[in-house]
Amino acid sequence: MSNALDLSAPVSGILLGFGFGFVLERAGFGSGCKLTAQFRLTDWSVFKVMFTAIVFAAVGLYALELGGLVDASRMYVPSPYLWAIAAGGAAIGAGFAVGGYCPGTAMVGITTGRVDAMVFFIGLLVGTFAFASLFPWLEPLTTAGELTKGDRLPQLLGLPEWLVLAILVGAAIGVFYLGGWFERRARSTPHALETQSSHH
Repeated sequence: MSNALDLSAPVSGILLGFGFGFVLERAGFGSGCKLTAQFRLTDWSVFKVMFTAIVFAAVGLYALELGGLVDASRMYVPSPYLWAIAAGGAAIGAGFAVGGYCPGTAMVGITTGRVDAMVFFIGLLVGTFAFASLFPWLEPLTTAGELTKGDRLPQLLGLPEWLVLAILVGAAIGVFYLGGWFERRARSTPHALETQSSHH
């Protein structure tokens, strides 16, 4: 019985990983072209999916907390380091824009036989080992800008949690509208150019 319990965590993790990878592939995120289109502002699928996941998780946890099903005070929230997050976000964003993949989508691309995903993943491994070898010099950066006012955004901003969630939902709606506008503009631009060429 104890062996079954010991195996439950890794087995569930593997099953969830396969499920997550399947969803990413079905959404088209296994293609570097799909992902780099986000940075060209012509396809906002990546941002919409990720933002939806964040909002759904945040609102869902809040609802479960209100219903007494989740004790938020017992949930571990790692201490945020502002400058470390900014530097890491800039680095991974640059890699995302150039390579068209993040670690998760690269694995999805590899399983579907994409050579560019394999090249990206090799570069990811090289970068990881390079970072590990330079860690004694980079360690101060990984803990730079620690925020001590609170572990969660409502405490940091001094606002009630429901208001922060309302702002987050409003931001999601605004970004969806903005993304849709950019996508419609991108789809109409080639047609507009063709129309202008035909008149000339």
